[in-house]
Amino acid sequence: MKDLSSDIMYLPGVGPKKAEVLKRELDIVSYEDLLYHFPYRHVDRSRFYKVSEITDALGADGEMPHIQLKGRIVRFETLGERRSKRLIAKFTDGSGFIDLVWFGGLKYLADKYKVGQEYIVFGKPTEFGRSYNIVHPEVDTPENARQVASGLTPLYNTTELMKNLYLHSRAIQNLQYALLSELDWTLPETLPAYLTEQLNELSRSEAIRNIHFPASNAMLSKARSRLKFDELFYIQLNILLTARIRRQKLRGLIFARVGEFFLTFYRQYLPFELTNAQKRVVREIHTDMKSGRQMNRLLQGDVGSGKTLVALLSMLMAVDNHYQSCIMAPTEILAQQHYATIKDMLRDMNIHVALLTGSTKKRERDKILPAIACGEIQLVVGTHALLEDTVRFASLGLAIIDEQHRFGVAQRSKLWVKNEVAPHVLIMTATPIPRTLAMTLYGDLDVSVIDELPPGRKPVKTVHRYDDKHAGLFAFLRDEIRKGRQVYVVYPLIEESEKIDYKNLEAGYAVFREVFPEYRVGMVHGRMKPQEKEAAMQQFVAGQVHILVSTTVIEVGVNVPNASVMVIESAERFGLSQLHQLRGRVGRGAEQSYCILVSSHKLSSETRERLEIMVNSHDGFKIAEEDLRLRGYGDLEGTQQSGYGQFLKIASLAADGQILQRARDMAERVLDNDPQLESPANKILRDRLQTLFDRKMNWGLIS
Repeated sequence: MKDLSSDIMYLPGVGPKKAEVLKRELDIVSYEDLLYHFPYRHVDRSRFYKVSEITDALGADGEMPHIQLKGRIVRFETLGERRSKRLIAKFTDGSGFIDLVWFGGLKYLADKYKVGQEYIVFGKPTEFGRSYNIVHPEVDTPENARQVASGLTPLYNTTELMKNLYLHSRAIQNLQYALLSELDWTLPETLPAYLTEQLNELSRSEAIRNIHFPASNAMLSKARSRLKFDELFYIQLNILLTARIRRQKLRGLIFARVGEFFLTFYRQYLPFELTNAQKRVVREIHTDMKSGRQMNRLLQGDVGSGKTLVALLSMLMAVDNHYQSCIMAPTEILAQQHYATIKDMLRDMNIHVALLTGSTKKRERDKILPAIACGEIQLVVGTHALLEDTVRFASLGLAIIDEQHRFGVAQRSKLWVKNEVAPHVLIMTATPIPRTLAMTLYGDLDVSVIDELPPGRKPVKTVHRYDDKHAGLFAFLRDEIRKGRQVYVVYPLIEESEKIDYKNLEAGYAVFREVFPEYRVGMVHGRMKPQEKEAAMQQFVAGQVHILVSTTVIEVGVNVPNASVMVIESAERFGLSQLHQLRGRVGRGAEQSYCILVSSHKLSSETRERLEIMVNSHDGFKIAEEDLRLRGYGDLEGTQQSGYGQFLKIASLAADGQILQRARDMAERVLDNDPQLESPANKILRDRLQTLFDRKMNWGLIS
């Protein structure tokens, strides 16, 4: 049998030039890469349309499908000059005429196709004036038109550069056929026999054959199921094996006691009664930290749910056991906010807290670093500055990462080596993560969820308004500011775009300054220097600015209890999770707060649904699930940090939750029976893991 790792260049019909383009455009290097370049859809070519029926082919969604016609070319025309030069073939089947259009290889095509000869034409019609044309159609004589037996023909993604080398969808189909023929339509299995029997799935050979050349709709469905399972199973097996190795090999610091600092704070200085969810999470963290295993826990909690207080209680457990703690935040303003909150809560206790960021002055830094190194400072709050080699701890026992998706894995790992024994790790996020996504992004972490808001918090009232009703909006904002409140206004763009007619930030800033001359209007965006941005934010935090016009730089972490209104302009341009994060900037005080989603009248049905979900729901987890359903895995912030996106060629975390759960259950069962995959039957799993994930370097042990 041919080796699937063979260079694609050696497949008949490819050669060096096409191999280079396949590598550059689709990352196809080997035979296996080509086999796993799956069709994005299949079309039924068992039916022939008439030209007169093309209008009837239009789908309910307004999309024109690929169709098949049989007829003759009656004449050729060449139009345009240079780059716009094109060859047009007038084609008819007796019921009407349609133009076939090509923009390259004109002389070759004019010589290849003959007037009066019968052809089968396949492509996607486009309306042009009052008629239709098909650009770059597939054209075959009836005897040469290879049909998949079922009539289900695969369509493959290609690029313009590929099409210039005639590597269009049909050519990819031909290469798949040539390769599978060369392999005798047989591939080595990727799952042990005992698993394929339990699963009742197709073999790998049957699945690959039927994804490219399906025998029927039923076989195509079974092929998809098997290939999706493979992808998700190996991701879960890798995650779970990593977690088990880490738990076995990485011993943890033992925080045996809950002592004086924790109990004093809990009994005398707790700012408010903990919710039941907070109490549950603190117990889970304590259980981890006294177990003798390193804690690796993800703490999910919606905006304002009280994660910082849970983090502080965890740090006090470390202090009671004579260890230091650090909390690392992605921005200076968030680090300053954590520092101010913690410092204020501990103001009556003899605990030393320090703030270390990129803008900490040298004189201050020269005092802080030795105090951390000797253990005098027990709690350190900081940004990336904590990762610098000059920052040394006497005994780092707990590392807390806030909004971890903003840090790379290699970056975070620098914290773990600042102690002889790896510290306990608590990762916090206010971005609710759908269950299916959490299983893949954080499948090797234990998960805690704070699913209650502290008492006294009023849900933010959310409304949708159109952008031709600004007069009423301005009047409402003026009323709120008169009550002493502050307002955020968020825009999606910084500069005017020729292609997108959304209002930009500068224009919005000018409008708000003109409409509200009696109030101070500030502006913040990502292109400002860090010091300018910090200064503008601090003015808003201090109440010196009434209206802050901003981009999404204020999405995470800014805590201004006095801000009661969030206006999101061009709300249709934001995803659900982002809208929810922005809404979380208000509603942090005791007063009623509002989120106003402003959009144009021109909304797609999906966008309208997205805005309706925001108006009707305050549940961050429900919103995250809907966001995953509507937008898919790749668009969600932070998901690429996992590195697993590249392995998902056919499975979807948005649509394949049931297959994912089945894959995880099966992976757990396999590891329960053979924790190190040492049995001869599981050699196939070890080898496949090595091929897919190159397990020699495993960041999972330290993430």
